[in-house]
Amino acid sequence: MTGTLYGVGLGPGDPDLITLKAARLIEGASVIAYPTLAGGDSFARAIAAGLISENVQEIRMDVPMTTDRAPAQAAYDAGAAEIATVLDQGQDVVCLCEGDPFFYGSFMYIHARLAERYDVQVVPGVTSVTACAAVSGRPLVARNERLTVLPGPMDEATLRERIAGAEAVAIMKVGRHLSKIRGVIEDLGLTASASYIERATLAEQVVLPLSEAPEKAPYFSMILLTKGADPWL
Repeated sequence: MTGTLYGVGLGPGDPDLITLKAARLIEGASVIAYPTLAGGDSFARAIAAGLISENVQEIRMDVPMTTDRAPAQAAYDAGAAEIATVLDQGQDVVCLCEGDPFFYGSFMYIHARLAERYDVQVVPGVTSVTACAAVSGRPLVARNERLTVLPGPMDEATLRERIAGAEAVAIMKVGRHLSKIRGVIEDLGLTASASYIERATLAEQVVLPLSEAPEKAPYFSMILLTKGADPWL
């Protein structure tokens, strides 16, 4: 019999936000897999470090952060192949994923490669969107409102169109795109309605009105924007 692959969401960074189910699986794992930044440290592993046993076998997937998709796809191909070898031996594998596995999560790429051949179970995690809302004290949506989630790398014209037609917006992966995003929001007259959050739930967390945001932002940053009167009052 082959082993089971678990895609485990770890939440936005604070280890206290790991779910009980995820913690149980990590503590009991004999093999774990996780992405790293091209030979560097793994944020996912750092979140779960206190739960990982000393003798666990570790599968690192070195994923380069480039606009070219080919290197990352090759990294996931190699990682999936290594995981498959362990599963074929009848061992379970716990694959760590920042945030939620199916919400911009790295695990979805492993799932796409292995789900047809193996038993794959996904354990959801706290998303960065809900974490940013919590630390900023900013409800996202209420009643019949719609939430629009946008990636920061989106081109300026499309970003402007989507924000203009939205009721509440979460802009993820801000990073080097902060200047462009800030300019679009300013042009739409919505700066006063926007909050900037970086590294939510971590010790170095920053929460500011967008008007006070720094000139440069890390990859793990987000802008939350709500329009009109607060419907929950």
